[in-house]
Amino acid sequence: MDTFVQQLINGLTIGSIYALIALGYTMVYGILRLINFAHGDIYMVGAYAGLFLATSLGFAANPSAFGFVVTLVGSMAIAAAMGMAIERFAYRPVRKFSKMTTLITAIGMSLLIEYLFVFFFEGKPRSFPQLLPNDNITLFGNATISTSQILIFVVSMVLMVILQYIIYKTKIGKAMRAVSFNLNSAKLMGINTDFVIAFTFALGSALAAAGGVLTAQYNPKIDPLMGIITGLKAFVAAVLGGIGNIPGAVLGGLLIGAAETMVVGYGSYIGIPSTYRDAVAFAILILVLLLRPAGLLGSNVQEKV
Repeated sequence: MDTFVQQLINGLTIGSIYALIALGYTMVYGILRLINFAHGDIYMVGAYAGLFLATSLGFAANPSAFGFVVTLVGSMAIAAAMGMAIERFAYRPVRKFSKMTTLITAIGMSLLIEYLFVFFFEGKPRSFPQLLPNDNITLFGNATISTSQILIFVVSMVLMVILQYIIYKTKIGKAMRAVSFNLNSAKLMGINTDFVIAFTFALGSALAAAGGVLTAQYNPKIDPLMGIITGLKAFVAAVLGGIGNIPGAVLGGLLIGAAETMVVGYGSYIGIPSTYRDAVAFAILILVLLLRPAGLLGSNVQEKV
């Protein structure tokens, strides 16, 4: 039982990070029907922004809750600005072209971000400073939970609640839902769709950056290519929950995280090595596309050709 609880705690911790990143995928897709493959790299940018802020402001030498909050919010702001810049200079000029053009642009932007960071930071892993004490709390038996895991889960849930509030209780949230329903009709109703789309990119990028900083508190090694696999798994989580559906992205992230850790904990009993944990996410993607393409909480929408 303690093994199951331990793996579940680990799974919810990782799943919370996937959920934060998946929200960015699902919001952008909901509005533009675009898979922003550069989104996983914004998660990496958030981790590096946090490292820069923590070292330059002296929080690395003097850990504190204040330092963590400043680092988290600062990295989210930097990533939000970068997300808006990507939308303005990479995606907006090609928005009027075919879906294939925007898809290729997204892949190109992802590779550009990755290898710019490899060029400037030499591709070497860097150690992220511990901004808060990390203690283990014993639950029962051998099951423990660390303060970093509690921090990840709590901050992730708070950010998701704030996102829900923005979308359903604010003017900009109402505009986002209108643009998601029909972009051209929203334009005719006087909504500044360019601003709404830019805000959506900023919001999604900020959440991904928060995921990068939180991950770095749990696993302090960061590198320029850390967003590739994590971003793809978050995309799988968005598809599993129903891409374009915000509660679905959260559910998908938690399920993918739990599935991964259960493979690590119990895979050997059914002949699946723990090294196959990454393959499990993509096997789930294939099954979802075959059995329920709309995802768990998504709905099939017929489009006129």
